[in-house]
Amino acid sequence: MSIRTRIQPTGRESHFGEDEFIVSKTDIHGKITYVNEVFLRVSKFDEGEVLGMPHSMIRHPQMPRGVFKLMWESIQAGREIFAYVINLCSDGDHYWVFAHVTPTFDARGNISGFHSNRRKPDPKGLALIEKSTGR
Repeated sequence: MSIRTRIQPTGRESHFGEDEFIVSKTDIHGKITYVNEVFLRVSKFDEGEVLGMPHSMIRHPQMPRGVFKLMWESIQAGREIFAYVINLCSDGDHYWVFAHVTPTFDARGNISGFHSNRRKPDPKGLALIEKSTGR
């Protein structure tokens, strides 16, 4: 059983500041290779719990899989993508982000991993998402 299937959403939201960025890096398979302190604080995971794990471990069950399909198609093709995403904390709380995901390239121009910077989402954009999904 994966860690994500054991975590039950609480409906409570975890927050971070307007001037903070959540940062993570993965290898080409989506396994986490780096997270910053803001990632750890907001997601409520310890570094040892996330390094080497699939980034999907923080996927909230209400997040449509189609968004991640589009994301993977884009970044594996060498393009960046921006998306509103709801993530799951280790205790079942959630947090919304506006994610910017980009491929990382090696010296030969091959994709060697992925990098994501997430910031606090625009409340107006979030309101539209929540209205259209009935959340």
